Amino acid sequence: MTDGRRVAEQPTGLRERRKRRTRDALLHAALDLFTTQGYDETTVDEIVDAVEVSQRTFFRYFTGKEETAFAVQEMVESRFLSELRQRPATEAPFEAMRSAVLCTWSNIGEAIEEIVTVELHMRTYRMIESTPSLLAAHLGRTIGLETEIAEVIAGREGLDVRTDPRPRVAVAAFSGVMRVTGQLWGQGRDTSVESLRALTENYLDQLGPALAGNWRTPVELVTAAPSAGQLRPPMCRTPRTGT
Repeated sequence: MTDGRRVAEQPTGLRERRKRRTRDALLHAALDLFTTQGYDETTVDEIVDAVEVSQRTFFRYFTGKEETAFAVQEMVESRFLSELRQRPATEAPFEAMRSAVLCTWSNIGEAIEEIVTVELHMRTYRMIESTPSLLAAHLGRTIGLETEIAEVIAGREGLDVRTDPRPRVAVAAFSGVMRVTGQLWGQGRDTSVESLRALTENYLDQLGPALAGNWRTPVELVTAAPSAGQLRPPMCRTPRTGT
């Protein structure tokens, strides 16, 4: 029974691994071409030629070039939302979002590098920011993500996001900081996920003082590390393999 079941399962597992390798190869080829010769200048034919597959195979995995451009970002966003939904109910909204994003960057680096190098991910981010059509799509995606996060936060707090402005306001502030840190990371020389996590943590921890503090206070006091009773290091869940 056991041996027969293994024989039956092996072909399916092998096919899935082959599909995954093909998808990853197409994605890597697309991002490499986008970042070396330009998004608008790259055709689907060039992507499939690089992997030596047909257009039909490409469209089996992606709806078009735009989906490949945002594929890694989509993976990061999905992991963040998963982390946020699992944060303890005792955490305040901002603390939950902060912990979720820091845990995401702590856990997802290896998953990204299974598909593309982090350096290629950074080049892709820069390419998106400098390509008008992709930047417009990126902003549209951001609005959709903010809406989804606000609904999660409202659900955690037992609020109606349609009538209570606080979830949307909190998410808008959080999202603004995330966009700034992403831009700074994209402009920097350190391409590691660890540098992005550190930059994110530093800037998120300035949000409270930046909004409520006295800006005429010497910068050394404004940027002082928060006390132990304020922002705690997040307790991150261990990601399941294969996700």
